[in-house]
Amino acid sequence: MSSVPKKALPLMMMIYRKIFPQVHKELGQWRNRAEKIPNEELRKQALDSIEDKTFHCEGGSVYAILANENWREAIRFIVAYQTISDYLDNLCDRSTSLDPEDFRQLHESMLDALTPENELKDYYAYRDEKDDGGYLSSLVQTCQDSLKKMPQYEMIAPFTLELSSIYGDLQVHKHVTFDERIPRLQTWFGDHQEKWGDLSWYEFSACSGSTLGIFCLVSYGFGGELNKELARKVYNSYFPYMQGLHILLDYYIDQEEDKEEGDLNFCTYYDHEDHMKERFVYFIDQTTKHVDQLPHASFHQMIRKGLVGMYLADQKVETIKGARMMVRDLLKVSGKKATFFYVNTKLYHKIKPGIA
Repeated sequence: MSSVPKKALPLMMMIYRKIFPQVHKELGQWRNRAEKIPNEELRKQALDSIEDKTFHCEGGSVYAILANENWREAIRFIVAYQTISDYLDNLCDRSTSLDPEDFRQLHESMLDALTPENELKDYYAYRDEKDDGGYLSSLVQTCQDSLKKMPQYEMIAPFTLELSSIYGDLQVHKHVTFDERIPRLQTWFGDHQEKWGDLSWYEFSACSGSTLGIFCLVSYGFGGELNKELARKVYNSYFPYMQGLHILLDYYIDQEEDKEEGDLNFCTYYDHEDHMKERFVYFIDQTTKHVDQLPHASFHQMIRKGLVGMYLADQKVETIKGARMMVRDLLKVSGKKATFFYVNTKLYHKIKPGIA
């Protein structure tokens, strides 16, 4: 792949013909590895995270298009890193611990994955389940080995590590004892509120929960177009608004599921449906404005429109009260390409292949 598509149809053809098959190949290898995890609980969470969250790796790997001829290496990194994220999310959400020290130690793996010179740690030091047969360490090492192949990784490292650090903070605060979650998140936001005064505590939390900025930075790094100015522009363009739009949409479609599981869902903190819609439109507008400053601006705008179209096309939306009006209005604000991605995703769900 030597050029970045500027139109939706060529982009989707490239995604379906090249990106997704490679993603499924990488995920298939990690699934085989997860099946061999000795500890039953860790094995269950690893396999569930792959089975239930394949679309996270698919979506993130679209950025590999920016890596030009190194797109396979970018996918290798993105799939491994996103698999760490999804696995740890399951361990924190669905497993046996409510210990913030445990969550912090687990998420050291994501910082180590972005720091090729770091030695591996005992990421399970504060939990009873420990024997994963080297699964998590292998994911970390795969990311490290991949980044070692990138010339001048040091240009993006400060930004990837900052995004990973706030991601880890979020995961720690949102998974502790239920009564402690909101006070911890509000206190944490207080440390950042001066800079992001246009956001609420729950919106800032959502903005911190995305890996898109990291994937964009890494893909540009593999694409050979990297410099310090571009690295900073990507960071400023993706955090907070593109990442916030991503995660707010993710929480929007998971509302019923999170209610059943007793999980924190940031969309429930809006005053009412119209307030939520108004804020979603704000994130769409701010994302449009900020990514327009990047090279390949049309690609990043398609990502923005794709996020809206693809998330709203999810079958879970049908279970949400008032969703029809929300879908209609957000697609209208996002433009015709968002509707294209919406319809395309609906069709894809009907014929979606399994992981090879």
